[in-house]
Amino acid sequence: MRKKIVAGNWKMNLNFDEGQKLTSEIVNMLKDENVKDVSVVLNPPFPHLYPVKKLIGDTPNLYLGSQNCSDKASGAYTGETSAGMLASFGAKFVILGHSERREYFKESNELLTAKTKQALENGLTPIFCCGEPLEIREAGTHEAYVTQQLTESLFGFSPEEMSKIVIAYEPIWAIGTGKTASSEQAQEMHAAIRKHLGSKFGQELANNISILYGGSCNPSNAQEIFSKPDVDGGLIGGASLKSRDFVEIVKSF
Repeated sequence: MRKKIVAGNWKMNLNFDEGQKLTSEIVNMLKDENVKDVSVVLNPPFPHLYPVKKLIGDTPNLYLGSQNCSDKASGAYTGETSAGMLASFGAKFVILGHSERREYFKESNELLTAKTKQALENGLTPIFCCGEPLEIREAGTHEAYVTQQLTESLFGFSPEEMSKIVIAYEPIWAIGTGKTASSEQAQEMHAAIRKHLGSKFGQELANNISILYGGSCNPSNAQEIFSKPDVDGGLIGGASLKSRDFVEIVKSF
C-alpha cells in the first residue's frame, strides 16, 4: 500500500525562534491528537535543520527533510550542502526540482538527475517535483510537459531506485495566481503521472509510488483532494507555517 505523506515546505521563512516555536507546536499536536498512519515531513531552511531534528526527537511518523541538496558528493563547492551531510544528522527526505528552483535557479532536468542520484546513494527519499506553468496549461500540453520532465530526469534509474522516490505534482499556474485547481484536475494529472511511470517501470511499481499534490492545499480543501484515488498526500507551502493548519491537513486523511 502506498504511503500517505504530508510534507511541509517552509521555503525561505522563519527565524530561529519562530522555527523552534512552530516545530514544538507541531510535535505536541501530533502527539496529543494521536495522529497515525501518515508520514509527516518538516522541510525547513538549512540553518533550521539540526535544531528541528532535535525537537522532532523520536516523535512517531515525524521526519526531517531538506529543501535541496547538491549534485556533488563533496569538494570545493562553496555554499553547497551535500546529501551525505544531510543524512549524517538524521534527515530522511529531500525536496528536489521544486518549481522555484527550476524557475529562479534554472535547475535543469539533467542537474536534477544528478541530485536525485546523490540523494538515493545517501539513503534520502527524494520528493521529486514536477508541474506546468500557466501558458502550458492553457495550451493544453500540460500532460506532455510534465511527463517529459519525469522522462528526462528519472527514466535512467533502475526500478529499485525508482521505487524509493516520491513524486510531487505542482500546478504552478494555480499557485499564487488567483486561479484554482480543482480536485478533479489534481486527480487527472496524478493518474497521468502514474500511468507514465508505469509505461517505463511497470504498473505494479507505479501503483506503489506515492504522488503528492503541491497546489495551495489548506484545511478547507485537503480532505476532498486527498480523497482522490491517485493523490497520496500533499507538499504544503504557506499552510505549513501555521501549526494548526498544518496538523489539520495531516488529519484530513
